[in-house]
Amino acid sequence: MTLGQLASRALRTSRPSSFIRTIISTPDLNTSSAGATAVADTPPPPPPPDRTPVGGARIHFANPDDAIEVFVDGFPVKIPKGMTVLQACEVAGVDIPRFCYHSRLSIAGNCRMCLVEVEKSPKPVASCAMPALPGMKIKTDTPIAKKAREGVMEFLLMNHPLDCPICDQGGECDLQDQSMAFGSDRGRFTEMKRSVVDKNLGPLVKTVMTRCIQCTRCVRFATEVAGVQDLGMLGRGSGEEIGTYVEKLMTSELSGNVIDICPVGALTSKPFAFKARNWELKGTESIDVTDAVGSNIRIDSRGPEVMRIVPRLNEDINEEWISDKTRFCYDGLKRQRLNDPMIRDADGRFKTVSWRDALSVVAEAFHQVKPKEIVGVAGKLSDAESMMALKDLLNRMGSNNVWCEGNGLNINADLRSGYLLNSGISGLENADVFLLVGTQPRVEAAMVNARIRKTVRATQAKVGYVGPAADLNYDHQHLGTGPEALTEIAEGHHPFSSLLKNAKHPAIIVGAGIFERKDKDAIFSVVEAIAKQGNVIRPDWNGLNILLLNAAQAAALDLGLVPESDNSLETAKLVYLMGADDVNLEKLSSDAFVVYQGHHGDRGVYRANVILPAAAFSEKEGIYVNTEGYVQQTLPAVPTVGDAREDWKIIRALSEVAGVGLPYDTVGAVRSRMSTVAPHLLNLDEREPTTFTAELKPKCSEKMSNDPFTNVVENFYMTDAITRASKIMAQCSALLSKK
Repeated sequence: MTLGQLASRALRTSRPSSFIRTIISTPDLNTSSAGATAVADTPPPPPPPDRTPVGGARIHFANPDDAIEVFVDGFPVKIPKGMTVLQACEVAGVDIPRFCYHSRLSIAGNCRMCLVEVEKSPKPVASCAMPALPGMKIKTDTPIAKKAREGVMEFLLMNHPLDCPICDQGGECDLQDQSMAFGSDRGRFTEMKRSVVDKNLGPLVKTVMTRCIQCTRCVRFATEVAGVQDLGMLGRGSGEEIGTYVEKLMTSELSGNVIDICPVGALTSKPFAFKARNWELKGTESIDVTDAVGSNIRIDSRGPEVMRIVPRLNEDINEEWISDKTRFCYDGLKRQRLNDPMIRDADGRFKTVSWRDALSVVAEAFHQVKPKEIVGVAGKLSDAESMMALKDLLNRMGSNNVWCEGNGLNINADLRSGYLLNSGISGLENADVFLLVGTQPRVEAAMVNARIRKTVRATQAKVGYVGPAADLNYDHQHLGTGPEALTEIAEGHHPFSSLLKNAKHPAIIVGAGIFERKDKDAIFSVVEAIAKQGNVIRPDWNGLNILLLNAAQAAALDLGLVPESDNSLETAKLVYLMGADDVNLEKLSSDAFVVYQGHHGDRGVYRANVILPAAAFSEKEGIYVNTEGYVQQTLPAVPTVGDAREDWKIIRALSEVAGVGLPYDTVGAVRSRMSTVAPHLLNLDEREPTTFTAELKPKCSEKMSNDPFTNVVENFYMTDAITRASKIMAQCSALLSKK
């Protein structure tokens, strides 16, 4: 039976065949004075109560004259011109059921679950695809709308398998929720259900395509957000199915997000399959530390184990997406962990000791070397509290040679604008021309790359790229591989320089890999010259950006972790590695004493004399600053492993044993000390704007090398100790090498 027949039958049943009107005459009401008195005594009807928009939705009127008024179930609501009926209903506080509609994807209008009744319309309309018109009267709770939704739900369940007891989507499934709320209590379909062959999309996404309801959310996400043409709709009628045109894997770095947007159990997490139900899990709101974006995540745990990681909504940073590395690296948190303090024997083997013995050995080593021979290196995943404690400890021992890996040895940390993404991640959407210098955002910061792609699609912004050949998932001009292309743009000889000069909001994004180059000051000088010519820095717009690589970099520079000398590592006799696994120790003398404080037995352990086990980001409370200067904190989701301790506590205990006790015993006291160095680090969930720009920097006389820019991230899936320990990331890396 078609939807039109269902609607007409509902109309016929809703009209009574005959009705009797009873007239009662009251003598007192026959006179005009009595009637006037009765009208006067009748109280006016109460105004309708204010309605809360669904999900706390807020409306922005770009032009107040464009506001139109519509009526939703009799409730007047003002909305901007161009909004759909479904959005108008949400503003009015009415939640319309939907499967195919998604606020961040294009409108498909193919599930028909969002049918509502509109006055003067002959049949129900799909509210997600219907523009709201002035004075439109929308009815969402009439018998016609209910009957239409029941009919749509009956068709959807006709071929849907009864897999709920074995489906990983059970408990958080839109189809379950909406069939209970809007479906009928019985179905009339008695024939055999159809079945569809499952597709192999790789090691991350599990497919059970018989459950698919053809909403095409995954197809639209892959095409529009991820920028890969991997998924599509094949066939017609009952043979219609989602699949890849040829047998291939889904190769996007954002592929895991199709798990979140799939309204049924057709696309689920392969590593999480059959592991737990969602009501068994404890959710902890935290921050991702695998890159410098600081994506908002929720860590779902059961007991002492992290079971999965899912995104949280944050419009300023990651919207509602996260990268595959963020989502699936969690199994690395339970592999190759350091449980107990260890000391290397004379025969080169590690033996487990108590904390007292391990700290005594390290404290004794501190006193046996000169202060200038002590070096501290903070790792990629270090939080601000531990870096503050490490700097204080080394300062008290008489050394100031402390830095964070990835920042280089002679970086200038005087101006915050010299190492932050000054436009802001969400601010990149205002840019109309991009110049990418020595950076590949797709592998260095996937969520920033998603913003750039979104802007290019929406406004046809132009992108120029200087660096090695890269697979960026949007149209761009490859301007060159080395710094000589920048010189041409700065001198105005390159065609791209005219684009920058004519742009209203030009954005230059420089990769943090340039920090490791010897000619970085000369490169920054040329980039600043380009910015000056293109009017990139203005009072209302700062488009000169640095895209950092690691979660710890911004906080380290805010706290002043800058070494005194460039060759401090070569002359060092005691090196304190706090989670630093990628620092090059080849030039370190063979008799140097190395302390490794970290949570994984990664590269830094091989050279260590003493190992101090620390807590991972999912086991501690710590402040992180992302690449745009946005301050956020992680919260403990699971207990620490073995005898591990938080980083700042280990350093505090070591200072006590070494006789230079640090003046804080709690996290609050450490943060109070941080406030004297960088007060903005205590303003959680806020972004402190930069005050001074690069114009204050002295002129650079250094010559620029002609060496081309290189790939900073060789393997997107393995960039730090946690991802290198992950079995899932190893599988993805193996597939990447085959591609």
